[in-house]
Amino acid sequence: MQAKDSSPPDGGYGWVVVVSAFMVMGLTAAVLKTFGLFFVEIQQHFDELASTTSWITSVTIAIFHLGGMYQGKSILNNNTKYKPAKCLICLTSLSFSYFATDPAPVASSLCVRYSHRAVVITGGLLAFSGMALGFFGLNMVWMYATTGFLQGLGISFSWTPAISIVSHYFSKKRALANAIASAGECAFAFTFGPFFQWLISQYGWKGALLIIGGIQLNICVCGILMRPLASSCLLEDRQSRVGTPPDNGASRTDEDKSPITHKTFNWMLVRRPEFVLYAIFGILAAMSFFVPPLFLVPLSYSLEIDESWTASLLSILAMVDFTGRLLCGWYANLNITKTVHLLTMTITLISTSLMLLPLANNYLSLAIFTGFYGFFFGTTVAVHITVLADVVGMPDFDSALGLFMLIRSTGGFVGPPLAGLIVDMAGDYRAGFYMAGAILVLSAGFLVILDQFQQRKERGSQTNAKLEKSMLPYPSLHLLKLQNSRYQEHDAVV
Repeated sequence: MQAKDSSPPDGGYGWVVVVSAFMVMGLTAAVLKTFGLFFVEIQQHFDELASTTSWITSVTIAIFHLGGMYQGKSILNNNTKYKPAKCLICLTSLSFSYFATDPAPVASSLCVRYSHRAVVITGGLLAFSGMALGFFGLNMVWMYATTGFLQGLGISFSWTPAISIVSHYFSKKRALANAIASAGECAFAFTFGPFFQWLISQYGWKGALLIIGGIQLNICVCGILMRPLASSCLLEDRQSRVGTPPDNGASRTDEDKSPITHKTFNWMLVRRPEFVLYAIFGILAAMSFFVPPLFLVPLSYSLEIDESWTASLLSILAMVDFTGRLLCGWYANLNITKTVHLLTMTITLISTSLMLLPLANNYLSLAIFTGFYGFFFGTTVAVHITVLADVVGMPDFDSALGLFMLIRSTGGFVGPPLAGLIVDMAGDYRAGFYMAGAILVLSAGFLVILDQFQQRKERGSQTNAKLEKSMLPYPSLHLLKLQNSRYQEHDAVV
């Protein structure tokens, strides 16, 4: 289908895309958040340790983040006709070879050949395949490859382009559209907890996986509804072939009209101390964030709480998570508190909640501590990407987000098995929560160091500016120098 206009419509069919993205968020991230309901069932079926069973979720999280980086830099809209079957094979093979090649050619190749629609459909097929093959449950390695790897790849291929295309359809209302789309994760997680528990009780964990896989096929329907907009990527690709200068007037006009730009990936961010500090925080935070949803259900079973009440804990978690995102997003927009200070505060409160949660000895106390954790987790989700933008600046934000997801994936990969190992050694699921809380305290320390580093850097910049201004004989020369430096920075970016 040929798109007629490259500018964001800010409404119209864009709301259909938002609803589709809302559904995709629910059928991907919400499934991952409520997968803890299967943990005990799979562990008992294969008679494995908690550390061994937790690798299923660990693999899913890692592939989700790695694929997210890959998709974040390469999924750009175009007018090419799609072939889902061929796209499934090509995109899967490209994801294996991505880290052995330069990301720029891969991004250009996918830009020319595929669209958001094709990749979301591919993700739906991969997610279904992971769950459907997991139904056979041959052994634990089989579960790693199917429910772990394929499901993670499917979630990644669906989640990232769904969020991306919403931004392409909206400009002035982008914040509202993204908020509505991302709310699908919490809305579906609220209902999936009791629903998945019912499926397990009626059909067993294998039958539940098969049914959930069938439900995830609706991702393909949502992908079909994601009609492509005109992409500037094709224009830029043609310009690069004919050697059009980057500062040509016509080219710059086209770039302004389209919400998509093609930039070189900036790997040099790893040399910036502030980014390194924030990346370390991301690793430690990811090691902790995925532990509570995974071990919350087993902990409630160990407290002999009824299964029906156990599922409601995940619903409570989703509801307060959504509330925390809205309230923190609203508060952050007021610019009352510096974002890194706000993030440090929310991380400290999350760690406190996790330290207190193991003290619960009945459903009511467990639900209260779960609510505190979910609320502060939602506040963290609402602000942590904003902090990344403040750390690196918008010109390098795309590259920083990709690198941040790549680096953070190591924490998500290591965290659940490490918590499982501690649980096996202690013989108590409470130990996993203590580990998660302690690591979050450590991560907050890196945020404090980051804030001190930024303040020292700002003070140094202000001191240098005052010295330069005092050395200039006339204020007009100072203004001329500032203007020339801005032109140089602009030319460097272009």
